[in-house]
Amino acid sequence: MNENLSSDSQDSFSTKKKKGGWKSVKYILGNETLEKLASMSLIANLIVYMHTQYNMETTFSVEVFNIWSGFTNFLPLIAAYMADAYIGKFKMVIFGSIASFLGMAFMSLGSGVPSLRPPTCSTLSDCVKPTDTQLAILYVALGFFAIGSGSLRPCNIAFGADQFDTKTEKGRAQLESFCNWWYFLFTVALLIALTIVVYIQTNISWFLGFIIPTVCFAFSLLVFLFGQSMYVKLKPKGSILSDLLKVVIAAIRKHHVDMKKDSELTFHDPPLASTEEDVHVKLAHTNRFRFFDKAAVITNQSEIDSNGKPIDNWRLCSLQQVEELKSILNTLPIWLAGIICFLSMGQANSFGILQALQTNKLIGKHFNIPPAWMGLVPMIALSLWILLYEKFYVPWTMKKTLKGKRLSIEQRFIIGIIFSIACMVVSGLVEVRRRNDALKNETFESPTTIWWLVPQFALSGLIEVFAAIPMMELLTSYWPESMKTLGGAVFFLSLSIASSLNNILIKIIVAMNMRNGGAPWLGGNDLNKNRLEYYYYTIAALGGLNLLYFLFFARFFLCSEVLKRKSKSEAKDEESS
Repeated sequence: MNENLSSDSQDSFSTKKKKGGWKSVKYILGNETLEKLASMSLIANLIVYMHTQYNMETTFSVEVFNIWSGFTNFLPLIAAYMADAYIGKFKMVIFGSIASFLGMAFMSLGSGVPSLRPPTCSTLSDCVKPTDTQLAILYVALGFFAIGSGSLRPCNIAFGADQFDTKTEKGRAQLESFCNWWYFLFTVALLIALTIVVYIQTNISWFLGFIIPTVCFAFSLLVFLFGQSMYVKLKPKGSILSDLLKVVIAAIRKHHVDMKKDSELTFHDPPLASTEEDVHVKLAHTNRFRFFDKAAVITNQSEIDSNGKPIDNWRLCSLQQVEELKSILNTLPIWLAGIICFLSMGQANSFGILQALQTNKLIGKHFNIPPAWMGLVPMIALSLWILLYEKFYVPWTMKKTLKGKRLSIEQRFIIGIIFSIACMVVSGLVEVRRRNDALKNETFESPTTIWWLVPQFALSGLIEVFAAIPMMELLTSYWPESMKTLGGAVFFLSLSIASSLNNILIKIIVAMNMRNGGAPWLGGNDLNKNRLEYYYYTIAALGGLNLLYFLFFARFFLCSEVLKRKSKSEAKDEESS
């Protein structure tokens, strides 16, 4: 999230004193709040919209949702690179806001013009399928929205962080306060989206329910533009991705170097430039992934010019660049373990919502709970755990040990993997009850109350607490300072991969069902004719393998030299304080 300050007057500290700070951040927070209100209004109810308004079969609607979710979570990686290297965060936020606005506008068009949707099918069986034109309007809307969300996610918070001078104690305190306000306003926006807007979409009018977030996007862009004269706009300084690629290429070009002669080798290890010392930490040379050390070996003095700089950056890199690549590789095994957790976590917003559609949603005599309201349950579970953890668990350990003992990343990941297994097992057991009650009463909507779905949605929220949050912490806290924006983008990439794996798994299961005959696990518009619980149990089995992988392989990378060095530096800071 940090960028190097340029030496010109525009990026100097004197400029930051005149611009930035809370006077500019309030516009960024306003933009982000309205954007999240609009985007969550679509995401929370997208499965229901495609299933009920476009007559999509269950598996097809989930596949479309997963493909869209995958692109939305993959694009931040590209957006982060473009913002850092060429465009800058300010222009990327504007671009993302415009693209998201166009996406919601097309979505509103599709929901407001009857000819752009197939005829309504109340029974969801033998329904008229959408035409190619109707699907094209939907896909264009989702495409624009994916581009917009993918552009905004890695840049909005990072652009807000740029408004504070984090070299000072005051600036760091302001940045922490900004992050707290960002999360608070995100929660408020999510509550409004999942209650008021979703209720309008489900019970009053889809067109009105999409017009509201479309207007929100228009206002979010206006709010952001109003503050443009007050923003600190750091110039793009290039992306760390090119430096990582240089290390790989240089190491391959020097594959013949014998690393066993370490004492005889000369490494290119220049001091950090004066303009980078405030944002970079000098990384010590470690012994992991020794092959990449070859990229920093000086095999010939002709590789260095008179100023001590490499003549060819694609043949000779610094040890700092090599260690930055190693920092990424050290976290890769843990990152892979998190992807399987996200496979379980993502079921709540897809098949979980479809389960809610076919349960008894009645409260009292007249009020039906919109299925998308179940999205509130993970958020409530997440918030309750954070409250219990911060206000009760940590203070209790402080009384016992005179020092607040927090759960380590390793401990939280293990708990998160266990919850991912439990979530799928519980989801399968609840589906058996829901389906049996529906078949027993010969009804499309099962008499089983929607409250039976609360445990699996709550467990989905706890997976986010114990797997998603530690992964974000790992990618942003343990990577070098120059990789913070990239780390956030890689987090969303893991969500994208989980969505793709989900689609692959669905296709494999459907293909196997067609070969073997019998009752299909997935397919059609009626879950009562499926065996969805088998699909859940399959993911639970993958979670079991993931637990073994983490316990016997991935967790040992948390003890690497890079992470040890991080822990030691933190311990020294605590001792000195």
